[in-house]
Order: sequence, then structure tokens, then C-alpha cells
Amino acid sequence: MKYILVTGGVLSGIGKGVIASSTGVLMKSLGYRVTSVKIDPYINIDAGTMSPFEHGEVFVLDDGGEVDLDLGNYERFIDSTLTRDNNITTGKIYNHVIEKERVGGYLGKTVQVVPHICNAIQDWVERVSVIPVDGSNNTPDICIIELGGTVGDIESMPFIEAMRQFQFRVGKGNFCLFHVSLVPTVGKSQELKTKPTQQSVRELRALGLTPDAIFCRSASPLPAHVKEKISLFCHVPEANVISVYDVSNIYRVPLILDPQGVHNIIYSALQLMPRTPKEDALKEWSKLAESYDRLHNEAIPPVHIAVVGKYTELDDAYHSISSALQHASLRSDQRLVIDWVEASNLEENVEREDPESYHKAWDYVKKANGILVPGGFGDRGVEGKILAAQYCRTSKKPYLGICLGLQIMAVEVCRNVLGWKDANSTEFSAETSHPVVINMPEISKTHMGGTMRLGKRDKTSTLRKLYGDVDEIDERHRHRYEVNPDLVPEIESKSNLRFVAQDETGKRMEIAEMLEHPYMVAVQYHPEFKSRPLRPSPPFVGLILAAAGKFQ
Repeated sequence: MKYILVTGGVLSGIGKGVIASSTGVLMKSLGYRVTSVKIDPYINIDAGTMSPFEHGEVFVLDDGGEVDLDLGNYERFIDSTLTRDNNITTGKIYNHVIEKERVGGYLGKTVQVVPHICNAIQDWVERVSVIPVDGSNNTPDICIIELGGTVGDIESMPFIEAMRQFQFRVGKGNFCLFHVSLVPTVGKSQELKTKPTQQSVRELRALGLTPDAIFCRSASPLPAHVKEKISLFCHVPEANVISVYDVSNIYRVPLILDPQGVHNIIYSALQLMPRTPKEDALKEWSKLAESYDRLHNEAIPPVHIAVVGKYTELDDAYHSISSALQHASLRSDQRLVIDWVEASNLEENVEREDPESYHKAWDYVKKANGILVPGGFGDRGVEGKILAAQYCRTSKKPYLGICLGLQIMAVEVCRNVLGWKDANSTEFSAETSHPVVINMPEISKTHMGGTMRLGKRDKTSTLRKLYGDVDEIDERHRHRYEVNPDLVPEIESKSNLRFVAQDETGKRMEIAEMLEHPYMVAVQYHPEFKSRPLRPSPPFVGLILAAAGKFQ
């Protein structure tokens, strides 16, 4: 096994995940099987209980793992299917070590960060790195490890020490270190400053790790004299100072790494040989990047999709949603504009309290070509989402509901078509006389995180045109509540709402469609998690096409 460790310096959020993913794309295009590991130094066991406002979305894997959104980037870029163990947290490591200590696994020794925590980290990486992730039974050739946070953070120190030891455990020729740093510009002259990178690399080397290459994030390409200076003070060859400058879209990142010879650095450090001819290795990615730029020409009329959600203040809270919409727009050859609408601003009480926000939100909804209502927890904004669904039903505007978006679609029909005025979800009204949405009996009501019905489910679907005329589809879930199966016959007999697909038990409603509507569909699962740049999610493609008036 060959390992590439990606660390970051100066500040967080400078693109380690995209650089790690793009490196994976590059090596995969050259014939290597690639897997990924993300290390998050926080103490939480997983991302399942973390606020979207603080940490962004929770990404759900096939095995039900609730993980950091960077694993979504890895899956999308290298088209892999990762496991919950591909995301390591401080909480997972300490939990593992403590449980082992409690059953006498350390034979009475004093359990310490060195060696026990560090050994646990290394063992975990080695174990996960050999798990096939590409749909075959073949062991990956290269494991790319991203260490979250910034070098020097107190939380990441055990992981830094573990990786220092790991380079000797796996041996020379099997370990390569990429360090990502910021090269800012200062003053009117916009002079590029290398001192933060020098200090970051100095600190990294003081901790026992020497980078094989430095990836410099900057607004524009680094001139030769800046690369020369970084090379001189950071003890790396000038050819190994890689300029990762701002580009028009993330699909171009692998394309700027390729001509700078990142693959040659990896070949040298990991003692690898080329497997496939380099010509046209990134042809599909090049087409994708060019298509994105072409469709973002302001001269092209856009398709506006209003996302009516409750975490709209932070883009990362709906990262997979926006990515899936983007993938669908590229496949549909449509320029996309996403309008973020705070669901609670659509509610009637806001018209009195904050009329400006109320009218602005409704203006977005009414002018949009399509509406998407994503999942969410808690009752804030639910009534606004129901009003958005009602507007789409009555105005024939294209609508896609995801998870909660399906549930509120059912509630809206029961209230306004069947006349059940108090129809609701028991999540929001335990005393409702018409519990249209109920808690799943096999799921705990008191614990969060790994307690929801998660992972993949097989189910039949009549949306065969969107899914390629198949009888079964495979998607991921993250929810506690579901449409009450006891009320489904009455709902279908008295309205145009049809639950056209169920799970394998036949009791859980998975897909809902509104008859006599151009495109009003909702799904209980989360199709955004399996969308890929070159294989966009069918429900999203349907929404974009319907919004563009091209669905038929």
C-alpha cells in the first residue's frame, strides 16, 4: 500500500479536501485504484449530532455512516463508495482505546497517547486502506489521508505524531507528504507573501514530518521567483512547489495539477511506474470544466431553482444538494442559478414582523423555475415549507422534495385537499388527530447520531425514465419519521397524490408523485449523496429539465 498524507498550514478551509480529491482523480486517471481517509481531530464520535450551522452538512454513506462532508468530495471526485471507518475522529480513536482497556486488552499497562493512541491511529489507517471502494474486490493501490485542521492545532497533535511514526512503519517509498499552505497578497502592490508558508513548514518539520511537495493556495499563479523562494526556505525542489490558484470551478483543479507534474512527484516519492498512457487521461474532466464555464456565461438565460431550507445562511449546510443540482445542470446543458430561501420567512407571521424578508422570500419562490425542499430536523420553518409545497401544487411549478420535503408534501395535501386542517407530523405535533407522518417504531426517540434508519435500501420505482427503466433503485437514507402507512389508502383515494414506490417491506413510502402535474415528486431518501459529476442524480436531472420546460 502506498500512502499520501495531506496536511494544511496557516489556516483551515484552504482547500485540502479538494486538493486531496483532485490528486485522487489524477492517479485514478493514470490507472491506479485510489481510496481516501479523512481525519477529523474533533472529539465527536461522528458528524451526526453536529449543527449544520457550525460544521456544514452531515454526509451519509452506504453503510449508514454519518461523516464529514469532505468524504462526499472524495466519493464524487474518485467515484468511490467509502465506509464509516474512512472517517477517523479523535472520539472514535479514544472510544476504541478505552473500550479495549476496559476488557484488559492492554494487559494492565498504563494507557498513554504514545504509544497506545498513536498505534491505534496507525492500525486504523492500515486496516481501512485495504478495503475495496470502487465496486470491485480489488485492494486499492494508493490511500490518500487528509488530516483536518491546521498544523500546530493542539487537537491534531496525536495524529501528527502518529503520522510521524507511520512514515517509518510503512517504510521509505510507501509514504508521501503533501502540505497545503496559503500564499496571501498584501497591500496595493498585491505582493505575494511566503513567510506564512515558511513558518508552517518549519513547524511541520519540527514535528518530524518533511513535505515532499508544497501546494500553495493563492489568488493567481505563482511566479517563478516566488516558487524559488519557497523552495529555498522550505527544503523542497522548486518543481515540487505547486501553484493551486483560484479557478473558475473545482473541476479545473485536477487540470492545473496535471501540467505541474504532480503525478511525477508521486511516482518518485512512492517508487511507482506509469500504468496507462497519460494522453487524454483527464479528457472527461476537461469536458466537464469547459461545460461548466460555458454554462456560466451570463448571456445564457438561467434556470432558477429556489431551495427552501432552514440552514441557508451557510452554503456548506447543503453542499451535496448544490453539488447534485450542479451535476444535473451540466447533464441537462442548462445554466443554473440557486436562490436560497429561508423557509421561515415564507410564514404569515413574518409578513407582520418583517415584511421586507417575507416579500423577498416569496418573490424568489414565485420567480423561480423550480422549487427544491430539502431535509431537516426540528419545527422551525416547517410551515413555510408546507406553504411552498402548496404553491407548487396549485401553480403547477416543478417541485422536488427530499426527506422532510416528501413528508410536508403529504401533510399539505391532507390539510388543503382532504380538509384535515390539523394534519401534521408527530415530530411537530404529538396531539394531532391526523398523524400523517409518524416516528418509526424501531428507532429510538431519545438518541441522535447513529439511531436513524440509515444506509441503502432497495425499492421499486415507477420513475423508470429518470432511473433508466429499472425496477429497483438503491439510495441512502437519514430520517426518523415517515408517512403513516395506515393513512395512505385514504390519501390516494381522495387526492392526486400517489406513493409510487415503497421499501422492501412495502410499508415505508419512498417516492411520491402528484398526478396531473408537470413535475411534482418527492423522495424519502437522499439522492444527493450518490450524485456524481459524470453520473448525476436522476431526480435532480428531472427537476432541472422540468424547470427548463424540457422534461417531456
